[in-house]
Amino acid sequence: MPGSSTTLSNPKTAPDGPKRRPSPGSSGLVASTVKYLMRTEVHTFAFSVAANAILSFFPFVVLMMTLIRRVFHSRVMSDVVIQLLRDYLPAGQEFVIRNLNAMVSARHQAQIVSLVILLVTSSGVFLPLEVALNRVWHFENNRSYLGNQAVSLGLACACGVLAMLSIALTAGPVAFMQFVLRGYGVGFVRWVGFLVMKILAIAASIGIFFLIYWLLPNGKVPARAVLPAAIIMGLLSEALKQAYILALPWLNFQEVYGPFSLSVSLMFWAFLTGLLLLAGAHLSAEEHLRNSL
Repeated sequence: MPGSSTTLSNPKTAPDGPKRRPSPGSSGLVASTVKYLMRTEVHTFAFSVAANAILSFFPFVVLMMTLIRRVFHSRVMSDVVIQLLRDYLPAGQEFVIRNLNAMVSARHQAQIVSLVILLVTSSGVFLPLEVALNRVWHFENNRSYLGNQAVSLGLACACGVLAMLSIALTAGPVAFMQFVLRGYGVGFVRWVGFLVMKILAIAASIGIFFLIYWLLPNGKVPARAVLPAAIIMGLLSEALKQAYILALPWLNFQEVYGPFSLSVSLMFWAFLTGLLLLAGAHLSAEEHLRNSL
């Protein structure tokens, strides 16, 4: 119309909805995990877990070997345990095996003491782990002492069941091949047994990582959120062990610590494993919490 002006404006497009925070790449998650591992409290948790893990490891193995020899009466399963110790321990394998055999052959008092020590030290492993995992997942409250004792006992039993299953599943094919071959192909049987043992031992490690990540925090943790981290850390633990064995000659604990070098080697290895476990927990929690935003 005359005297009127028409104003043209570009229509504004309506927003599609709230913008989602871009998910960080794998490099961002790795950098965040490395930063987490630099915290003083993380090293405190890892050292606490390492000390109690060393204290509980030998009673655990004594009880397991006692069950195998005096309940199952299986020579093949006993040989699998010894082979596992040779493969798993980074140093002093023969010394440890010789003394464990002596303890298993001793009177029942050694087994009773081992059981009591295992009940005490298992809570020492899982108590600091629970506190660390609760902080990672931002759960405000920790379990009571008795609640943590119950969960620790359940996880210790679950770890024992996984270890016993891996041993039995390794011993089964070995015993069958020994029966079929009638003493022939000893090298082939050993090679197959070692391969099966390695696969099942790594699978058991993955299962232990998964149970700790899933059940130990005092809150609801999605199983799918922690399964990938459990698989990755289970595989990395084997790679870390091999790297640590290769580095032992350069670390030269024997020259510094003398007769205590074996204890130091095992303690340092347990500390590195504790750091690896905490790294996997942080990685899974960080990815899940960021994806849920």
